[in-house]
Amino acid sequence: MTTAGDAVTDRAGRRRFATLGRSVALFRAFLVEQTDPDRFYGLLAADSVRQVSGYTALTGRTLLDVGGGPGYFAAAFRAAGARYVGLDPDVGDFSAVGESVAGMLRGSGTALPVRSASVDIAFSSNVLEHVSEPPRMLDEMVRVTRPGGVLFVSFTPWLSPWGGHETSPWHYLGGDRARQRYQRRTGRPPKNRYRETLFPVSISDALRWARGNGDVEVLDALPRYHPWWGRWVVRVPGVREVVAWNFVLVLRRISHEPGDLAGKTELTGGRVAM
Repeated sequence: MTTAGDAVTDRAGRRRFATLGRSVALFRAFLVEQTDPDRFYGLLAADSVRQVSGYTALTGRTLLDVGGGPGYFAAAFRAAGARYVGLDPDVGDFSAVGESVAGMLRGSGTALPVRSASVDIAFSSNVLEHVSEPPRMLDEMVRVTRPGGVLFVSFTPWLSPWGGHETSPWHYLGGDRARQRYQRRTGRPPKNRYRETLFPVSISDALRWARGNGDVEVLDALPRYHPWWGRWVVRVPGVREVVAWNFVLVLRRISHEPGDLAGKTELTGGRVAM
């Protein structure tokens, strides 16, 4: 079981990691995401391991990756010592980079085929905007996490410059219009289709959900790719939806058992306007 001490990490260390150089490297890799996915997703997976390990130990811990997709994250988290279990609607995606499907699950993020309170870390990278009921997926991730365990969820807000994914930036004129424009230009529908496989989700909605869920406490809320000194944008309603680009919510599953300190922590993120 995760203990409070595991999450008490050196905040200065996390700041040293979240440098401008890191942000530039991630952005450059992002520009070739379609043409060189190995470069982008390999870098993102390694970056995710460093981010998650800033809040909890990974060695020997069971980590459920909701929406794991191709096996970049599997390789990175296993190399860090975690017992990785990936879940995706299409298990075939796990073999896209030669990763074995052993230990992988097929299922929906809004109805996880996992026992309650059975994982130490529930992780999801850029999946929440692809489910029609984001709060339901978040509730499911809380359900399967043990008291004291950590949830790490990132997503692209709809009003982010990349909110429409491959239809961006035309999504600012409306998701349907952006989808139609893409199809006219390319002769095919986008992979991320508005209101079918891509849904508008906001940072404010995620924070409101976290505030109203009595089973979690917020450890951190931050723009995923920004350097540490850019974290302030998350505290500004409205601005954060555009400027954050990609958002991370780090939570701890709390315990309601009397005397159980598993859900207590000395780590507190800065207050964020809800």
